[in-house]
Amino acid sequence: MSFTKAKTYQHTQYSPLWLMLLLISVVQFTCAVLFEMPDAARVTLALAGAVVAALALSIQYLLVEDAEDRLKISFGPLPLLRTSIEYADIVDVDVARTRLIDGWGVHYSLGRGWLWNIWGRSCVVIHHKKGNLLVGTDDPEGLAEFLRSRIS
Repeated sequence: MSFTKAKTYQHTQYSPLWLMLLLISVVQFTCAVLFEMPDAARVTLALAGAVVAALALSIQYLLVEDAEDRLKISFGPLPLLRTSIEYADIVDVDVARTRLIDGWGVHYSLGRGWLWNIWGRSCVVIHHKKGNLLVGTDDPEGLAEFLRSRIS
């Protein structure tokens, strides 16, 4: 009797955008410490810097991975934004490209569905029972092939 390991998927796509946000955060903290201003303004600027730093650490990469019965999608390394979809709910999968107006991040794209994208325009459209999920990736063919193998 032979056992073969089931095919799994894990892919991480990185983005340079987090560096810009981190720089903005450093500037905010620096201004809060170095420049004369009312205490309320100093605290507000420092808090804004903390929020921007947390956002920067939450969008360093987009991780798409197999989790046995579902596909997990999360930004990281600080996993503030994450979702998953059960393979049983997936109806079909297409390789596509996002529109320029779709941009990056997590948001609803009118007429297309929920978009999870960190960089670039390549994506996989996951048609599921409740709508569509567009997952931005620099490995669209690999992700689509894996998903097709899980739903067939």
